[in-house]
Amino acid sequence: LTRGLPLDILSRGYGMESRNVMVSFQATTPVLGLVLPSNSPGVHTLWLPAIPLQIGLVLKPGSSEPWTPYRMYEAFAAAGVPREAFCLYPGPHDVGNKVLETCNRSMIFGGQATVDKYHGNPKVQAHGPGFSKILLGDDLVDRWEDYLDIMVKSVIMNGGRGCINCSGIWASRHTAEIADAIAQRIGPIAPLPTTDPNAAIAAFTTAGVAEAASNQIDAGLKPGVVTDVTAKYRGGERLVRQERCDYLRPTVLHVTDCDNSMANTEYMFPFVSVVQCPQDKMLSKIGQTLIGTAITANEKWITELVDARNIDRLNVGPIPTCALNWLQPHEGNIIDFLFRNRAFQNSLPPAH
Repeated sequence: LTRGLPLDILSRGYGMESRNVMVSFQATTPVLGLVLPSNSPGVHTLWLPAIPLQIGLVLKPGSSEPWTPYRMYEAFAAAGVPREAFCLYPGPHDVGNKVLETCNRSMIFGGQATVDKYHGNPKVQAHGPGFSKILLGDDLVDRWEDYLDIMVKSVIMNGGRGCINCSGIWASRHTAEIADAIAQRIGPIAPLPTTDPNAAIAAFTTAGVAEAASNQIDAGLKPGVVTDVTAKYRGGERLVRQERCDYLRPTVLHVTDCDNSMANTEYMFPFVSVVQCPQDKMLSKIGQTLIGTAITANEKWITELVDARNIDRLNVGPIPTCALNWLQPHEGNIIDFLFRNRAFQNSLPPAH
């Protein structure tokens, strides 16, 4: 993320980089505020770089999953990072609002409404839904069975709860067969005790959330246009109610109209829409996409994908959407968010 910049330059504010050019990076804030989510422990990797960047942390843990930030805090303290570098403030939503008001730079995680609220605010980096997708090119779609494992892994990994999970698979043909094959693999998955190492889906602990999501999906079904392909493999209802929590079993939709709202939606469980769409219309129809895996060898289309501004992280080739290199930017480079690159001289520049 620092592109090899010596970290002591960030400490001092200036220094000579490897190509013998004086550079200066000015911190835009003494601390980074974070209003953290509860969907997945993996999201906490986003704030880890703040520690070697020598920026303090003000953490507001997610209300239903405060444990990961606490564990990380204790682990870093045990490793020698001063406890004074961290502040943890568990509490209700107004605590998060105060973090955003107080810190010069903050990250917040939420739904599309959260992203829209802070759009254009230079002090806040809002992370919202991923709408991550796999796009099968016309040159390789006839070999879709070769990529079935990648599609299934992208949907089911980590209980399907993250923005990096695949929520859409787009192809110009074979979409019914693709949806059916994925549904056969993940449709029978049922809830297991949370301590079971084979548990593949996570519990919803907030009352009513799972039921509301399931009702939304059912309301979006439309004969001949939007079909729940997993229904015939599930052997029961999508919504499973238990004494203290609810579960949503994996769901695969087949969508024949790429303009239908169910073609581009996501939920916090293993959910994917397999969408029929001509390749030449995909980039204009997929909308904002956090991670786009394009399975193609078509150089012309690859160039169009590289140029597409609605895809944040682009994978070309059979790469699961959840296979990330965290040394690459994720919804922007945290260095650019926390530091201002400016000119600095303490001697005359070389003659030109």
